[in-house]
Amino acid sequence: MASTLSPSEEAQLAQTIEMFEVITQSQPHDYQSLEILKEAYSKLNREKDVMNTSKRIAQAYVQMGQLSSAILEYETILQRYPDDPDVRAALQQIESKANNFPLETTPSSDTIQLTRAPIAGEKPRTAAGKAAPAEIEDGRRAMRKLFVESKVITAGDFDLCWSTPDPATPPGGVLEPFIQVLSDKGILPVDKSLKVLCDKSRFAFLPLNSYDIDMDLSRSFPREACQRWCVLPFDRMSKSVLVATANPFNQQAAKELGEATKNRLLWYLVPPMDLVANLRKVFR
Repeated sequence: MASTLSPSEEAQLAQTIEMFEVITQSQPHDYQSLEILKEAYSKLNREKDVMNTSKRIAQAYVQMGQLSSAILEYETILQRYPDDPDVRAALQQIESKANNFPLETTPSSDTIQLTRAPIAGEKPRTAAGKAAPAEIEDGRRAMRKLFVESKVITAGDFDLCWSTPDPATPPGGVLEPFIQVLSDKGILPVDKSLKVLCDKSRFAFLPLNSYDIDMDLSRSFPREACQRWCVLPFDRMSKSVLVATANPFNQQAAKELGEATKNRLLWYLVPPMDLVANLRKVFR
């Protein structure tokens, strides 16, 4: 409830709302960001905004073809507002769709998604130990498909700028992400790389330097994993941890961070230089 929040907590939630309203206005299908927005409104006891956001979440599920998830979201609203005419009309439309189409659809062939970090209790994890470099799923194949097969850059430029660090060797500092190296070598500006990633993945863009990073949370994750893969857990909302990245297909990073928390990890694309600067500030 809002009455139990400190002024600083209220300010942080207000900042979260401002940030994620911008994200969800530009990417209305980003149901993960909508869930964060809904949680923030709930903590501030803004009931009307909670319900409106729930409707937006359900609409996002419908647009993505995930009709069963949309039904569950709408039914949650009806538990509190059983006579809501918009929700009842939406459920009737879903019923009509369900009679003509499969309940769930898969992403289109030109969309590539990150395999999420394992959630505690969801799947058994692999045995502890360092994977051989050849076994590392660090996003190379997905990034090559995006940048080379789409003819954004040449195969030679990709191989020149991509490197896979040895997980058995301490990184000794933050390793710059691939899209920053592309920019440093004058091959492709960062803004164009980010546009490619945003257009071809389902990950939202977030201006990290506009966000108040939870450094205590960041430092609760393994320093070497964050530095090696250039990823930064920067905030927590309920049972989710928000993570900044410039390579949303790095399954190894997702695995290593997932082993350090029982919370779900939600990934956001951020400018690589902002990411590097904040990582260096957190892990001095």
